[in-house]
Amino acid sequence: MPKILQIVMKQPQTTSNWLKNGLQTSQNYYMDKIKEKIESLGYKIHEAPVPVGSYVQCVRSGNLLYLSGGISINGDESYYGKVGVDLTIEDGQAAARAAILNRLAVVIQAVGSLDKVSRIVAVNGFVNAGPDFYDHPKVLNGASDLLKEAFGEIGVHSRTAVGVSALPLNVAVEISMVVEVAE
Repeated sequence: MPKILQIVMKQPQTTSNWLKNGLQTSQNYYMDKIKEKIESLGYKIHEAPVPVGSYVQCVRSGNLLYLSGGISINGDESYYGKVGVDLTIEDGQAAARAAILNRLAVVIQAVGSLDKVSRIVAVNGFVNAGPDFYDHPKVLNGASDLLKEAFGEIGVHSRTAVGVSALPLNVAVEISMVVEVAE
């Protein structure tokens, strides 16, 4: 169970979920050790993106979160083009990290903290690749390695790595995932 930090606000704050009229309020905020670990590795998780089509970012069934595909855009960091044509394997791995950070933002939005994750169950990755590119698993290692480094053994997951001829907006990588949460 994650530690809870109790914060009492006595002055107006700019954060949208706090009262802005100066009234005293109290809320629980989870100290997110996993997010801090990711930041210590030099990565940043930005706000979860808004869906751009007729779908939702996440569906919860019991303790499982089913996340829609997220593309290789994370804040100002974005990767476009075909791996093996426009991008190197290393660029593709960075694109996979951007996509997985994008998905982790959705997990935070859904449950409040990455510390509530009890298991990364599955990662399904799609690599925008040239016709003669066959190292899709190496590209997806960018995401898988980050998950293992951040979450430890609970970050080790099953995975699909597929090469495709095109992805939305010509992004390099799209990732969907299944995550088990503790509550």
